Amino acid sequence: MRSRRSVLAVPGSSPRFLEKAQSLPVDEVFLDLEDAVAPLAKQEARQNIVAALREGDWTGKTRVVRVNDLTTQWTYRDVIEIVEGAGDRLDCLMLPKVQDPTEIVWLDTLLTQIEKTMGFEVGRIGIEAQIENARGLVNVDAIAGSSPRLETLVFGPADFMASINMRTLVVGEQPPGYEEGDAYHYILMRLLMAARMHDLQVIDGPYLQIKDVDGYRRVARRSAALGFDGKWVLHPSQIDAANEVFSPSQEDYDHAELIIEAYEHYTTVEKRGAVMLGDEMIDEASRKMALVVAAKGRAAGLSRTQRFSPNG
Repeated sequence: MRSRRSVLAVPGSSPRFLEKAQSLPVDEVFLDLEDAVAPLAKQEARQNIVAALREGDWTGKTRVVRVNDLTTQWTYRDVIEIVEGAGDRLDCLMLPKVQDPTEIVWLDTLLTQIEKTMGFEVGRIGIEAQIENARGLVNVDAIAGSSPRLETLVFGPADFMASINMRTLVVGEQPPGYEEGDAYHYILMRLLMAARMHDLQVIDGPYLQIKDVDGYRRVARRSAALGFDGKWVLHPSQIDAANEVFSPSQEDYDHAELIIEAYEHYTTVEKRGAVMLGDEMIDEASRKMALVVAAKGRAAGLSRTQRFSPNG
């Protein structure tokens, strides 16, 4: 499972931004051919991205390219030129505005044809599906199960808000007049359930007020609390907040590892199913919860500061 705490959007039309992104401490970068690139700049952006993938140093980062959506005339050329030019340096393609599982099947089929033609490992390049309107959300269960290449569901809030006529112009904030609860809760939970049903990751979309880092952190905590794996960042100022919010604390990480280690000892050595760890009772359900937190901590690069001792 790749770490995707922070997912940086980088316009493919800007060689300067493509170069700068390589040095930023993000888990994933997606090099964009869609909204961040003007129609007349699409072809040059493809060439920029291929060059950046082939010549750049993306060590430690998941490398993704967002192609244009399937209602446009650019998508098939995006896929062919990017994958033929730099498929061996690419981890995933992101398909925006996915509304139907057949769109993912189309991309999977095209990727397979290119991989066979180029001699690449078939099936290695993953897919990220961006859900950005009501139809996509209604079909999200089928979309999530449409391809073994699918790794991630991504929430696209701006287009989604427009598609349902939400009465706000501030992406990610509560619409004026919605006094109680969270207007996004159903959407986020719907994506989360579909993702987890198919063992996929799920990523929250951007927060456009890039100078309001406190606002970013507050909105990120909402999706992190539900169980989301990460969130987009549009500016370097948002990176530290994303990496922090979507990582467990050192205390929680240590505690999770202790639960796993203790449960393993007591169930295998002492053959007990429910035991005490200090003042806390732990059982199989505790172990499953701990596995999630420990996996996130390991992916974030945390190191243990405590060890389990059956006598301590």
